Amino acid sequence: MSGESTPAVPYWRLFYTGLVFLTFEGGDGCGKSTQLDLLAARLEAEGYQVVRAQEPGGTRAGAQIRRILLDARSTDLGATAELLLYFASRAQNVEEVIRPALEVGRIVVADRFTDASMAYQGCGRGLGGEAVEALERIACRGLRPDLTFWIDLDIETGLRRALSRNTGVAVDESRFERESLEFHRRVRQGYAAIQAREPERVVRLDGDRPAEVVAAEIWGHAERLLAVRHV
Repeated sequence: MSGESTPAVPYWRLFYTGLVFLTFEGGDGCGKSTQLDLLAARLEAEGYQVVRAQEPGGTRAGAQIRRILLDARSTDLGATAELLLYFASRAQNVEEVIRPALEVGRIVVADRFTDASMAYQGCGRGLGGEAVEALERIACRGLRPDLTFWIDLDIETGLRRALSRNTGVAVDESRFERESLEFHRRVRQGYAAIQAREPERVVRLDGDRPAEVVAAEIWGHAERLLAVRHV
């Protein structure tokens, strides 16, 4: 019928009302990967089928892109090229991992998604939100997280943790950790701005607490979403 508006969600989501897509965000060394593993394990213990997604990476193509993006030797990589590479990895992840899992009823938990590009490249690199949003429309085709956990931690503490985990490894993935404190402050401000715009989707968690305390708070939010979705 003429005059009717087109649904704001991708057509394939309309047929899967129980879909749940959860993401973890935060600065380097904030503990998001640990919390993702804890939540995924809890969901699996409750009987849910869970698929983990990683950014950058998560696919064969994404793993190759990850090596370029995170290698401490990639000092000549420009901001625009960096942003494009992240979305190339993300597009492959959406096509190969995330969307297929959602379509068959799996819960997807992802270590970073478009919010990371908005915080790191849009704000940290100063490329702005419009560039990120334009690429998101192409790469993600309307796919957005249902709930995002932003683990907020003191920058210096997070960077110390992140740099220590790169000690003695075969591939030094500390390219971002070696950026200036001012860069990381802009990233944190970027996450704060996202949370302020979307407080119902993005939950801020104080990362300066024991992991089990943070995990319990995360589970409470996830459990409420699952109840609402009747999953």
